[in-house]
Amino acid sequence: MDAVCMVMTAVDSEALAEALARQLVEARLAACVQLMPVKSFYVWQGESRKEAEYLLLVKTRAALYAQVESFILAHHPYDTPEILQLPVAAGASAYLQWLGASTQGTGDQAL
Repeated sequence: MDAVCMVMTAVDSEALAEALARQLVEARLAACVQLMPVKSFYVWQGESRKEAEYLLLVKTRAALYAQVESFILAHHPYDTPEILQLPVAAGASAYLQWLGASTQGTGDQAL
């Protein structure tokens, strides 16, 4: 079984979150993308901010991380988007098999 990871990113609109989720799954770069509304607190360019955002949790194979990152960067409106890869240490065998099968055929191909 290939290593599995979750990639996190956040965007400023539900429509963009849904579009990114759909595109990642249709491109078979992700088996599943969950999105949820969140409030983000951070400092940007010296200014303290609080923003409503939509967090995307992208379930994929670790071998696809570079392609997922490139895809997000190409479609993300922020200057410096959050893109974090979190390793998955363990998971239900049937789910991990489904995740692997759902992202097959993408390998290391260029986008």
